[in-house]
Amino acid sequence: MRRVPLYSHSSRTRPTGALPAQAPGRAMPRTGSATSAGGPSRTAGDPPPPTPDAPPGRLARFRASLARQAARLRTLATAALVVAAAALTVRLLAEPPLTQRDIDAAVAHALETHPPAPPAARAWEAIAPSVVRVRALDKDSAANDEAEGNVGSGVVIVDDGTILTNLHVVAGAERIRVEFFDGHVSDARVIALEPAQDLAVLRAKSIPDDLKPATMASTRNLAVGAQVIAVGFPFGIGPTVTSGVVSGLRREFRSPEGKRMLTDLIQFDAAANPGNSGGPLVTVDGEVVGIVTAIMNPTEQRVFVGIGFAVPIETAAMSVGMSPF
Repeated sequence: MRRVPLYSHSSRTRPTGALPAQAPGRAMPRTGSATSAGGPSRTAGDPPPPTPDAPPGRLARFRASLARQAARLRTLATAALVVAAAALTVRLLAEPPLTQRDIDAAVAHALETHPPAPPAARAWEAIAPSVVRVRALDKDSAANDEAEGNVGSGVVIVDDGTILTNLHVVAGAERIRVEFFDGHVSDARVIALEPAQDLAVLRAKSIPDDLKPATMASTRNLAVGAQVIAVGFPFGIGPTVTSGVVSGLRREFRSPEGKRMLTDLIQFDAAANPGNSGGPLVTVDGEVVGIVTAIMNPTEQRVFVGIGFAVPIETAAMSVGMSPF
């Protein structure tokens, strides 16, 4: 049976003529054609078939998706800002402007709901930890811890237990005891005296752990009419707070016994009585501007009639070897 020859898909024409003889039992080689496994045959001179474009990879598709999402988010954000600005504009235009009456009402409401503390209360809060009761015991009562003795006041000016008071409070005492704001009681000794200014400096033998010295303020800018507060133990009662104003500056006072003339004093009208001596005269901020030292009363009762005197704090501190400023 005659074999059917195989032909290439090439467009080239084969020269006419008889096929060469085939040896028996031997396959004739196929000329002019080439086949690839599983693909169409082509001749050696044929151009290669066109290669289709490769599909985009996953990374390229992901980047394209991100770019689209970012553009969409920018558009939404811009739209939201426009809407918010429009709403704010409408609200501002719709609300009437604040008037002075509105402002006054708001201030009044704030004062009613959160009233400020009175000046004397603020001063007391600041000075309270520094005020001490001073007891001067004589020979008969020095051995008795419960004895009252002569009672005066003092103010802590250094956190080591250094206390300013009046000389006449501790004069002639056999034993001096001081009581601090928290109830701590200690013996004290005199470490400095200034008789010309009726001043004494004490040092407590033991002190509270959280002892707070007073803050001192210069009297350079102290004006007549300025509010001041006196703190002490009048008649042993206290600590007691009284409020008044500066009645005068650079006053003089002679003691009832006529033994001492005090000069350059602060005159004030905050109530002071026996027992206030040595206590602090303070500003509304609780800063010490003077040491209460005397009251004027032309009668024999020797109680307050509206005129008190204090030694300026500069004089008090410097006269005992301390410079407060």
